[in-house]
Amino acid sequence: MRALALIDGEHYPPVVRDALAASPHDIVVAVLVGGSEKLVGDGSVDAELYGVPLAAGVEEAIEAYAPELVVDLSDEPVLGPRERLAMASRVLALGLPYAGADFHFDVPPLEPFALPSLSVIGTGKRVGKTALAIQLARACARRHEVVVVAMGRGGPALPELRTAAPSIAELIELSRAGNHAASDYLEDAALGEIVSVGARRCGGGLAGAVAVSNVREAAQMALERRPDLVIFEGSGAALPPIATDRRVLVASSGQDVELIAGYFNTYRILISDLVVLSFADPGARLEEQKSAIASVHSEIPVIATSMRPRPLEPVEGRTVALFTTAPVSAHEALREHLERVYGARIVHVSGNLARRKALREELAKIEADVFLIELKAAAIDVVAEEAVARGCDVVLVDNELVALPGESDLDSALEALAEQVTIEGSLA
Repeated sequence: MRALALIDGEHYPPVVRDALAASPHDIVVAVLVGGSEKLVGDGSVDAELYGVPLAAGVEEAIEAYAPELVVDLSDEPVLGPRERLAMASRVLALGLPYAGADFHFDVPPLEPFALPSLSVIGTGKRVGKTALAIQLARACARRHEVVVVAMGRGGPALPELRTAAPSIAELIELSRAGNHAASDYLEDAALGEIVSVGARRCGGGLAGAVAVSNVREAAQMALERRPDLVIFEGSGAALPPIATDRRVLVASSGQDVELIAGYFNTYRILISDLVVLSFADPGARLEEQKSAIASVHSEIPVIATSMRPRPLEPVEGRTVALFTTAPVSAHEALREHLERVYGARIVHVSGNLARRKALREELAKIEADVFLIELKAAAIDVVAEEAVARGCDVVLVDNELVALPGESDLDSALEALAEQVTIEGSLA
């Protein structure tokens, strides 16, 4: 393969030159990424020193020499673990695999797609991808026909099309039949009242590739409806394996700064067009997170948001227990919002939807007229089943991402991305 080699000045040039000559690849260019300890004389370097052309940077080398692979012959302290992962992210974002002495990272394979498309990806699980996908679909549906394709770890064995919102009774029936009744495509259909296609995936790579999925078949199902726009929803930190026209990255402000902008989330930032920070609060932590994202991609827009629950049915004057996957730090704000805006009397807020044992123990102590539930994790097989057994009402709750004061309007930003995609599609 035609390869670009990363080298450093911590190795003697003759050692590097011999290594380049012995490479099984055709080294067409090299980039000196740092270090000067072993550079003798005046420290200057040229092609004669290493036997191959030298480029000023990785981007310039790729553009000028069109390599098929980047081979890393450097080492710490020039490229330590953090620096290597950052370099790997840059290389993958440029569309090339990145290999070293004991590692090889491939670009996540993405299938071409014939219709205008957007994807919603995340820096991890429970960051707000589904809420954002639903909000994006609603914003786009004002002008366009939209289909959402959602893949999940509990998705259907065969892609499933949903054209109507499932009822609580139907979800319970699905659960009792052994299906995951809180899968994201069901949440999309139930909360967004939008056409959705359910898919599944298993396994996720560091850069977001999936080991096994039926998303390709789900994409074909969406394609056959010929909508104006298809939105692909990621799962955890895994990318939908589709080459969409634009991407929105969702990160939780509750995550560490290094996780949001480091490791292979650097790659996710580089391939995205907008970053949405969920569960955010104004302050130094938020500014640090924004700064870290800007250090990766200085031009990408970042919108910090809070999460606001919206019951799908009236709950005014009723005693309500809220079941959510939101972090404990957000519970008081959720309680206050439901009481102030919707007039509910919140008697309990649970964050245990993803912890069945703790959830069951908790349920035994809760008395409420209404169980208000996010359609996540054990919402149906545990909470809704308990509500039915007691004769309590079950109401689903939608989560809306609302921009913090001083931030750009989120819906406007989402609509702008959608318009770019659909206009480009009409011109293609």
